[in-house]
Amino acid sequence: MTLHLVRHGPSAQAPGTPAAEWDLDPAGYDAVWALRSSGRLPARAAWFTSPEPKAVQTAQLLTDAQVGVLPDLREHERTGEWIEDFPAAVRRAFDRPDEPAVDGWEPLAACRDRVVPAVRRVLEVHGDDDVVLVGHGTAWTLVVADLTGQPPDLDRWAALAMPDLITVDV
Repeated sequence: MTLHLVRHGPSAQAPGTPAAEWDLDPAGYDAVWALRSSGRLPARAAWFTSPEPKAVQTAQLLTDAQVGVLPDLREHERTGEWIEDFPAAVRRAFDRPDEPAVDGWEPLAACRDRVVPAVRRVLEVHGDDDVVLVGHGTAWTLVVADLTGQPPDLDRWAALAMPDLITVDV
């Protein structure tokens, strides 16, 4: 079985609004459709998505299949405040997962403790099927680390496009 972790397409950023409320940027639809037509996603799979609008909208563009919405797949919770050096803030979150890297951010350990068990439950139920999960780069970095027993690959996180695909053989 293969787990396909899709990072959502480009966000329509709305300063002052939490990232969890951002929609998919219509200018990014072509990139999502390109992923759909790339042949990199399975023809048959169990599909689930984070409840965040940008993830739900990405999933809707990627498949005609039924897509379940799983609240625990939501991203590392952050405020909508602009962070000058966002990659450095995320790296701090990974360096000190039990502490908020920025005031108002969820400690990364809390995200891990929510997302990883949710993914494991999906894998238990759909153990014979390919699974596609549509969500977020930070959350998927935590999931891949857990499933592979490797440290989080922050270089891979930094290189993720919107959308992008990570596959893990489970």
